[in-house]
Formats: sequence, C-alpha cells, structure tokens
Amino acid sequence: MAKFLVVLYTALVWWCYLLCNIPAATSIANETDRVALVTFKAAIDEDPFGALTSWNHSVHYCLWNGILCSRRHPDRVIGITLRSQGLVGSLSPHIGNLSFLKSLVLENNSFHGPIPQEMGRLFRLQIMALNNNSFGGAIPTNLSHCSSLKYLNLMVNYLTGTIPPELGSLSKLGALSLAKNNLSGTIPPSIGNLSSLSTLSFMYCNLQGEIPGEIARLRGLRLVQLSVNNLSGKVPSGLYNISNINSLSLGVNQLEGNIPADIGSTLPNLQALYLLDNLFTGTLPTSLSNASGLEAINFFFNHFSGTVPKDLGKLLGLRGISISKNWLQDDLTFISSLTNCTNLRIIDAATNLLRGSLPDSIANLSTYLYEINLEENQIHGSVPSSIGNLVNLTILGMATNYLIGPIPSSIGRLHKLQVLRLHQNKFTQLPSSLGNLTSLNSLYLGQNNIHGSIPTSLGNCHSLLELYLSQNNLYGPIPPEIMKLSTLSTFLWLGQNALSGSLPLEIGSLKNLADLDVSHNRLSGSIPNTLGSCLSLEWLRLENNSFEGEIPQGLRTLRGLRLLDLSHNNLSGLIPSYLGEFQLDILNLSFNRFHGQVPIQGVFQNASAISVVGNNDLCGGIAKLDLPPCPSSKSSKNKLSHKLKVILFVVVALVICVTLLVVFFIFLHRRRVLKKKTPSMPSFKNEILRVSYAELLKATDGFSEANLIGIGSYASVYKGMLNQDQMMVAVKVLNLQLRGAFKSFMSECKALRTIRHRNLLKIVSACSSVDFHGNDFKAIVYEFMANGSLHKWLHPYGVAEQEQQGELRKLKLIERLDISIDIACAIEYLHCGCGSTIIHGDLKPSNVLLDDEMTAHVGDLGLSKFISAASNDVSQSQSDSIAIRGTIGYAAPEYGMGDMASTLGDVYSFGILLLEMFTGKRPTDDMFKDHLNLHNFVKEALPDRVMEIVDPCILLEHNTRRWIKDCMVSIMRIGVACSMESPTNRMEMGSVISELYKIKNTYVNEGLNQ
Repeated sequence: MAKFLVVLYTALVWWCYLLCNIPAATSIANETDRVALVTFKAAIDEDPFGALTSWNHSVHYCLWNGILCSRRHPDRVIGITLRSQGLVGSLSPHIGNLSFLKSLVLENNSFHGPIPQEMGRLFRLQIMALNNNSFGGAIPTNLSHCSSLKYLNLMVNYLTGTIPPELGSLSKLGALSLAKNNLSGTIPPSIGNLSSLSTLSFMYCNLQGEIPGEIARLRGLRLVQLSVNNLSGKVPSGLYNISNINSLSLGVNQLEGNIPADIGSTLPNLQALYLLDNLFTGTLPTSLSNASGLEAINFFFNHFSGTVPKDLGKLLGLRGISISKNWLQDDLTFISSLTNCTNLRIIDAATNLLRGSLPDSIANLSTYLYEINLEENQIHGSVPSSIGNLVNLTILGMATNYLIGPIPSSIGRLHKLQVLRLHQNKFTQLPSSLGNLTSLNSLYLGQNNIHGSIPTSLGNCHSLLELYLSQNNLYGPIPPEIMKLSTLSTFLWLGQNALSGSLPLEIGSLKNLADLDVSHNRLSGSIPNTLGSCLSLEWLRLENNSFEGEIPQGLRTLRGLRLLDLSHNNLSGLIPSYLGEFQLDILNLSFNRFHGQVPIQGVFQNASAISVVGNNDLCGGIAKLDLPPCPSSKSSKNKLSHKLKVILFVVVALVICVTLLVVFFIFLHRRRVLKKKTPSMPSFKNEILRVSYAELLKATDGFSEANLIGIGSYASVYKGMLNQDQMMVAVKVLNLQLRGAFKSFMSECKALRTIRHRNLLKIVSACSSVDFHGNDFKAIVYEFMANGSLHKWLHPYGVAEQEQQGELRKLKLIERLDISIDIACAIEYLHCGCGSTIIHGDLKPSNVLLDDEMTAHVGDLGLSKFISAASNDVSQSQSDSIAIRGTIGYAAPEYGMGDMASTLGDVYSFGILLLEMFTGKRPTDDMFKDHLNLHNFVKEALPDRVMEIVDPCILLEHNTRRWIKDCMVSIMRIGVACSMESPTNRMEMGSVISELYKIKNTYVNEGLNQ
C-alpha cells in the first residue's frame, strides 16, 4: 500500500509541474508567431489600401486582417491571405518561423527580392501562391523540404536560373506553375516523380532542350502548358496517351514530328489543343472528332500538309479552329461540315493552298461566329451574298486570293464588322452599303480591279482608323465626306487610281492621320492650306499628279513629317526654307517647275535624302546637288559685258553644232554601209560556239513550256541540249515587244563579252537573227545550272517547279555562307576587277544560280551599267548613266529618289539578300509595312534577340551549338551594315568578303569540328 502511495504522489507531482509549465511553452510559441508577423509587416514599404492597419498591439494577431489561426492549436498561425492589396516590399525570412503555416497567399502584389530559403522550414505548408509579383533570384531548392505542398504557384515574376530538380520530391504536389519567369535550362526529368500532379504550367520560361520522356509517368495530368519556350525535338509519345489531359498547350516552340493519327482516341477528354508555331509535319489527324469535348484547335504556323478533316462538324462544342500558315491543299468543303458547330467563334485557315470557291453553306455557320480568315489561298469565284447572314462577324479576311465580281451589297448587314480585308483580289465594284458598317476600323480593298467612284457613303464609317483603296481603277473626285472622318489615324491610301479634281479642303479634319497617299492619280489644282491642320502626319505622298502653284505656307506646321514626296507635278515658285526645319528622312521635289535658290539647312544638307532633279531653274544648294550658283547683283557695265559674252557663246555654239551635225551625218552614212556588210551580232572574246535560231529551236523542243525554267522582266529562259557538243544549256530568249528588252540584251552582251569570273554566269554564245516568220530574234546561251536559282532554295514552297521536282532539301549554314562569299566575290569583281566598273543593278536571289556543286554564279546583267575606269569618283563618273530601277525590296532607296547608279546600290542589294538568306524572310513579306523593313527588323533584334529572327532551318541544324548565336550576330551585322539607308554608311565589298571569310574560319569551320 505504501508503495502505491509513493507512486501516486510522484505522478501527482509531475502532473502539477506540467500544468504549471504549459502556459510558459504556449507563451513562447505565441511570441514566435507574433514576432514573425511583425517582422513581415516591417519589410513592407507601401500599403496603399491599409491592409496591415489592423496589425498592431491593441488587437490579438489572430484577429489581424488576412491572418487565420488554428482551432486545434490556439494562437498558432496556419494561414496568411493578402491577395491584391497593392503591397510593396520584400518577404521577410522570418516567415520560416511560422512552423504551423499551411497556406501563404500573396498573389497580385508587388513583392520583390528573393524568395527566402527559410521557406523550406514550413513542412506543414500546403498552398504557396506568390504569383503576379516581382520576386527575383533563383527558385529556392529548400522548397523541396515542404513535403506537404499541394499547390505551388510562382508564375509572373522575375525568377531566374533553372528549375530545381529537387522539386521532384514533392510527391503530394497537385499544381505547379512557374510560367512567365526568366528561367533557363531544361525541364528536369525528376518532374516525372510528381505522381499527384494534375496541373503543369511552364509557359514563357525560356526553357530549352527536349520534353523529358518521364513526363509520361504523370497519369493524373489534366492541364499541360509548355508554350512559348525554345523546346525542340519530338513530343514524347507517352504524353499523347495520358487520357486525363483536357488542355495540351505546346505552341511557339521548335517541336517537330507528326501528330499521332489516333490522338482523338488516346486523349478523349481533350478540350483545347494548342500546337501553333512549331515544326510539326504530316497530316491533320482525322481522329480529332473522337474527342467530343474539343473546343479549341490551333495548328497555326507549322508544316502540316494534306487535307482538312471533313468530320470536324462532330465537335458540337467547337469554338475556334486555326490552321493558317501551313501547306494544306484542299477545297473548302470542310466549311460545310462546320455548320454543325453551333458555338463556333473563329475559323482561321489563311496562308495555305486551299482552292475552290466559297460554298453557299457559309451562311449556315454559327451566328456566334466573329472571325473568318481565309487570306492568302487560291480561292476563286465570287463571295456568296448570303454571307450577310453572319450578323455577329467582327473580322472578315479574304485578301490575296482570286475572288472576282462585285463585293455583295449584303455585306452591309454585318453591322458589327470591325476589320474587312479583301485586298489583292479581282473585285470589280464597291457597294454603297459599305457605309452601313459604322463599327468598321480597318477597310482594305486595294490591289483589285474596282472601277467607278468612291462611295460617298463611306463617310458614315465614323470608327474608321485605316482605309486602303490604292491600285484600283477608281475615278472621279475624292468625296469630301471621307476627308471629314476625323477617326482616320493609321493611314489613308488612295494612290494609283484615276482620281481627278482637287484635294478637298476638308482634308484638314484628319488631325490624327499619320500616313496620306494620293499619289499616281489625276488630281489637280493647288495643295490646300488646310493640309497644315493634319498635325500628326508623318508620311505625305502627293507625287505623280498635276498639282500646281506653290507649296503652301500652311504646311510649315507639319513638324512631324518624315517623308514628303511632291515629285512629278506642276508645282512652281521657291522651295520654302521652312522645309529645312523638319526632321525629314526623304524629301522628293523632283520634276516640277521650282525656281530660285535651294535652301542649305536641315535636310537640304543631306544629298541622299533629297531629290530636286528635273527643276531646271533651281540654283545654289550644297555642292553635291551639282546645281549652278545663283546670280548675284552686278553693275550695269558688268551686265552689258555679260550680254556680249552670251552672244559670243551662242555664236560659237552654233558653229560647233553645225560642225557636229555634218560629222554625225557622215558617221551615220558610214554606219549604214557597214551595217549592210556585217551582221548585227555581238562579238565575244574567246567565243567558242556559234548557234542559229534553228539550232536553239531544236535544242529547246520548239521553246516548249515543258522546258521553260524561268520568266524575267524582258525574257523567258528555256532548258535545252545543243547537239553540237551534247551540252546542257539555258537559253534566254528576249521578248523584243517589251520596251527596254533590246537595250537589256545589248547591256548584257556588252558586260559578258568583257568579263570572266568563276562566280559569274558563263555565256556560251549569243544569237541575233530572225525566226521562221521573219521576226527579229535575240537570245543569249548560258551554261546550265543544275541546282537552279537561289530563290527556289530559300523559298521552295509554292514554287511551281517544286510541285514537279519534289521538295528541295534545306540549305545548310555552311552552304549559305559559301554562297554569300561567292556572290560577294562576283560583285567585288564587277566593281573592281574589270577594265571598267560594272554595276549589276538587279541583284536578288532569282538572279543567283547554283551549279551541281552548289557554287553560286551571279547572272542577269541586263540592267548593268558601266562607269569609266578613268574616274576615281563614282558619283562624278556616271553622269551619262540613267538610274537603275532594280527590283522592289532589293533596289537601294536612293534609286527611288532618282539618284544615278552606283556600286553602293549593289552593296545595298547584297545586304538585303544576305539578310534574306539567314532570316528566311523576303524583303517584300507582308509583315514589312509602314516603316518596318527587313533592315530594321534585323537591326532591332541585334544582338540579344538574334536567335528569334534566324531562319528556323538553321536553328534546327545548329540550335544546340554554343557558337551559333555569335555567328549569326556577326553575319546579320554585315547585312545591316551593307543595307544602310545612306550610301556613304555602307561597307565596301572587299571588306564584306574579308569579314565573311573570317566568320567562316572563326565560327563555322571550328564550330563544325567541335
């Protein structure tokens, strides 16, 4: 009994001891949590909404705003929720002392600095939402210690570094979002250990490499977002077998391969499929209709071919389909199947090879439809009038097709239409009902065959921002109603029509307009002073009209002008000095009747930016304009002396003219005599072969279309076999009916008979004869180039020859560089290696031919010009040379100002060609409009974003190599330096060759051997 009492007493003592000490332990815990919260508040710099006002000593911290305490463990903080409070500051490391914390929600604030490593102490933490802040630094690896974590959202911050592989240990994690950060590296394979994961979002993270195959182990995945990265390779096949996935987003990467034919069956729960902007190939899976819940399909900008699945109409919930910028070859019957999709909002099938006519069933599409884009296809026929039934349509794009006939008046029923793009077709008539489209922002109807007057009803389109009616057959006056549309701000293009009358005074209402083009019309009268009210104008083109009178003083208010073209009019008077105060890039006043002194301030000091040619009464200006000095006041005696000198000069000039006339007639007589004795046949040094018309006719099988390999400005080129030496040749037959063809023939013969270079197209012979009908016949015979033109290698798709020969392989980087060097060597030889300086004048990919060893040969010297070798100053030696037209996109900008031919013009063309070779972008690409061109496109990307603009084929070949970025930067810089707007800022071809060889030796040769 005594023993029992002793034990009982001891137990009672310990019980009392514990009761006495519990308040002390609880007090310590309370103080820890309170101090952590106080420190959290101290790190906040701004609290605009007073979210932390209640955080003071007068209130228990469990009652503070945003704080949640535990019921099981009183006074222990288990939750902090302060979303969207505008808080600015850092996250205190003391947050790691809240050992009972289960939820931390600080989303949509402005926290900055690193995420504390101390967060790893929170082993009870289940929810961590720090998204939409400004956190920086690396993702703490210690987060892997938060073993209870179920939701981790760090998206939209400035986090850097790689994704920690340690995160793979968070076996309870159900949602992981790191999207929109500045991360790098690859997706760690350990991601496959997150067995509970259902949401994975790594969009906009700069991730590289392949998608790890381990991701296929995550059988619970429902949402996968990997878009907008630099991921490459093929998608792991197992990812397509995770049947729970309802949203798969892999867009804007460099992924390749085919999409499984059974994807609709293996992903039956799929609701959204985003594969846009990748390198996927093959056909569109017909099984997509098996995923009955599919709402969004986006295959934009890939290499898909074949037809469009015809049973997409089974997807009753489909809201949008985008298959634009692929190689789909099909008719438009798939549109009929989509009439079953009653929720459809978007149909985007632009930039394919779709053909046929628009089906009448287009009227039966969903009434919710707000966008149809069928631009850049091969659609023909007319637009069904029933299109007016789509009353909710907001965007309608059918540009760049072969549509004909009048634009249906029913289009006026589309009252919600904001964008109408029908340019580059063959439409013939505008309906007055266009005026009913009062919500219209953009109206593109240029480059059609539209005739008649501009409907005055367009003045009802009070929301119009941009109007494009250029290059049609419109006539009559410009309606004043259009000039009253004060909303017009982007551009108003009415050029290249037959509009007449004056420029309406109401033009002053366009106060927000940036770009006005009424060039190449029949406008007359004076330029209205009210134009000076258009204070936002940057580009003003009035050239090729019949404007008269002086340049109005009212234009002096247009201080933002960058381009002013008044050329080819009947303007007169003095050139206003205020134009020198403008920051103009281009000022063209040529071919008018201006007189007096040319100003010398501002833009008038830059000879490459202005043109005043064709104004015979101008004087003064800077020396480079080569104008006569302006007369100064003299005494009457000097004036009389001057008159005597003039009379004497006239007499001497008459004597000289008569003498020259006699000499000319003698020369003409002798030439006729010699012409009878000798045939009109260009002579060639080292000529080895003579051919007749009959031989060329036989060699080309009667100049058959089967042997036609190209058509140029003045000639057609045929492949042929000469029986004399069993030699494959290319026969360039001049179309002598075209003005300038004979001159082109003689220019090319003159150039080719005096030059020899391995990178110039070698001439075999020339034929100047008559055909069997007695018509003049002229042809040049060249060596046949087995690999065709460079153009077909850079842009093989859509070229007719490729449809017959099959797809060409892609040019490798080393081949592009070698071809660039070959072209540069040829141009440098023409400029410096001949007896006379020769200007090519039309350098472009289609004029560069490749032999069977892929060596480049520059051809087509039909626009070439000679400069006397005796002159050291090119600008002074070309006074007898007319300006070169060249090809749009490749011709130097100064040629458009009327400047004469120069070697620096060739340098510009080479620079554009070089940029095209390594970006894959044509200089005439639709993306280049307003003041964005290929030169500026590349220049703005250098050096940091250069890999974003490089031809994807190069990246596919070398993307993993470290030297490729430096190589591309060096090449692009050469292209930019050669294509500078000012000729004096361009590189010389000799320096270009040296730099290209240096790049080849420094990067490519060494890089390929690594």
